[in-house]
Amino acid sequence: MPLTEPYDDHLPEEGSSAAAPEAGAEPGAGAPEPEPILPEPVRQRIVALTAAVLPGLPADEVPVPLRRVAKFAPNRRARLGAPVIAAQLTADPLFRQRVTARVLADAGDLGAAVVEGTAPAAADPVEVAALAYLARPRGWRELIEASGAAVRAEADSAVVAELVREAEQRASRAEHDRAVARVEADKLRDELARVREELGQLREESRQLQRTLRETQARERRANELLATERGRAARAAADSDAELRRARARLAEAEAVAGVARASAKEARSVDDARLWLLLETIGQAAVGLRRELALDPVEKLPADFVADAFADSSATTPAGTAARARDTDDPARLDQLLALPRAHLVVDGYNVTKRGFGEMSLEQQRKRLITGLGGIAAQTGDEVTVVFDGAERMHGLPPTPRGVRVLFSRKGETADELIRRLVRAEPAGRPVVVVSSDREVADGVRRHGAYPLGADSLLRRLARS
Repeated sequence: MPLTEPYDDHLPEEGSSAAAPEAGAEPGAGAPEPEPILPEPVRQRIVALTAAVLPGLPADEVPVPLRRVAKFAPNRRARLGAPVIAAQLTADPLFRQRVTARVLADAGDLGAAVVEGTAPAAADPVEVAALAYLARPRGWRELIEASGAAVRAEADSAVVAELVREAEQRASRAEHDRAVARVEADKLRDELARVREELGQLREESRQLQRTLRETQARERRANELLATERGRAARAAADSDAELRRARARLAEAEAVAGVARASAKEARSVDDARLWLLLETIGQAAVGLRRELALDPVEKLPADFVADAFADSSATTPAGTAARARDTDDPARLDQLLALPRAHLVVDGYNVTKRGFGEMSLEQQRKRLITGLGGIAAQTGDEVTVVFDGAERMHGLPPTPRGVRVLFSRKGETADELIRRLVRAEPAGRPVVVVSSDREVADGVRRHGAYPLGADSLLRRLARS
């Protein structure tokens, strides 16, 4: 095939008079011979050699159509610029001579041999043909034809080798298929023998099943006769049961009448007890009113926890007598609602102990905000006093507005929240229910000695989740 692609319309065809004169043409010859038809590997090698030396040429020696191609990357230069390179090699003998000079310099001994018109026996015929086309020594067309014959011979050898390989593969597959068919035939013969044996066994089992069926049918007839007898007995038993049921219903009606009389008597007794209880509560209430009037106590404006929050001083007061009786060794979450239902209850919460157990993935500011907001809901629902204590040497920033009924305290420098909680408990009067929520064992033991009700952090977290 020609050096250029078939779509290069400007290239000379074989026999055309527009072909460029050859470098090795005989002196005094007539019209120049046409460009030879190059094998595809030779054409590709010529383009590759030209593309490799193209960037090394001076800019004024590079034809205008190839100046843009010379700037391509090496792999793109031979692939995308092949048509333009082939056209310039065919149409511009001076450019071909410049390229040939650099290619022969890089080819070394092989280039020198090609220039002399000889081709080493061990040389690649494609390389020899490409160098001969560029250098065009005496007999260069014969070298290209010999290269084409060698390429075609190699292609024919490859085709023959491929055909031989395919034939060998088909023969191998046929032999394998025959072996598999023989194995399958043996398996089918064995399977047929096994099926015949199983068929004989099935026939024998069928005869046995027929005998069993006849015996079963005989037993079924006897069972039907026994069933008819038992049905008669069951009918008689059902009649007897109906009579007994009627008698039981009569006795039940008598018992319900007696129970109605008993309920009426119990209701009357409860009425008497309710009257006594009302009279007792009324007496206690009037006594409390008289005691308040006699003592002339004014309504308080500050609670004991407010004094602790204001003073923030260590208290040396001893534990009031009898306060230990208020302690409860229970950590049941259900107890929280019961304790908050007591009159004038005070809920004290170990802040960070609860937040880090319930929602520790949040920042401290978000933990405080979530806990204080939830405690505001509890204070609004129960009307109880609520105090939450956090560790901190100074008041933190970013606190939300404190809800009504909730007191927020921070321990001072040198004092922990646990110590502040114990001071709050000691400040409460004996008899007032104080509930301390903390999972810290030391806090629980300390407030229990002062008569408070210690509960775990889970009880409050579940109560907040339910709100």
